[in-house]
Amino acid sequence: MAKSSIEWTEATWNPTTGCDRTSPGCDRCYALTLAKRLKAMGHEKYQRDGDPATSGPGFGIALHPETLGIPQSWGAPRVIFVNSMSDLFHPEVPLAFIRDVFDVMEATPRHTYQVLTKRSKRLAQLADQLSWPANVWMGVSVENQRYAFRADHLREVPAAVRFLSVEPMLGPVVPDLSGIDWMIVGGESGPGARPVEPEWVRNLRDLCVGANVPFFFKQWGGRTPKAGGRTLDGRTWDEYPEPEATQRLTCVGEG
Repeated sequence: MAKSSIEWTEATWNPTTGCDRTSPGCDRCYALTLAKRLKAMGHEKYQRDGDPATSGPGFGIALHPETLGIPQSWGAPRVIFVNSMSDLFHPEVPLAFIRDVFDVMEATPRHTYQVLTKRSKRLAQLADQLSWPANVWMGVSVENQRYAFRADHLREVPAAVRFLSVEPMLGPVVPDLSGIDWMIVGGESGPGARPVEPEWVRNLRDLCVGANVPFFFKQWGGRTPKAGGRTLDGRTWDEYPEPEATQRLTCVGEG
């Protein structure tokens, strides 16, 4: 299992790798930095280069059909982040391959899959051509108010759980939470990280509490992901949309 250090998931599965810049939230992409390192180390999945202007070494879009069987080999239930090193709805990923990924998710109902995209328009365009099993959570990234329209596209998707990832949070966001089941918020991390204002986070927390939407605060960010901690007003916010997922993740964290 590709065990993950991401606080809101347990494992990662990358049937595709690579991506390119589509909005300001991509400017300091952790996956791009990691891909360059993995390419230099000789990892086969990261040998295809992307456009130097938008991605770079090791981060060209690549499909990995040989990885499609991996979730089937994991016997115990897992919460799985799909494509932590890519975007499944990138325009270079064919619909047929997206369907293959969804077929795997449907065939393994013991797992819970978290799919996150910035390509919300393509997601909405393809949604009615995909099967949406109950174990698939679909999310979009919204880094500031300019990109809140991605939530509108998400509402068109018949996923059992729809979520917003406001990370890295680069400005105030006031999203419409109708049809939204979960929100993740986090500041940017890494050298030159752009700061997040506490009031931006509090406003989203209060919006979620008022709308009864589970709220997960991942980090304040800084030079490293852990630099600023992850407490907000004296407590951590680790809420999830499903009790069973919460229970599994809590147990893993304690172990």
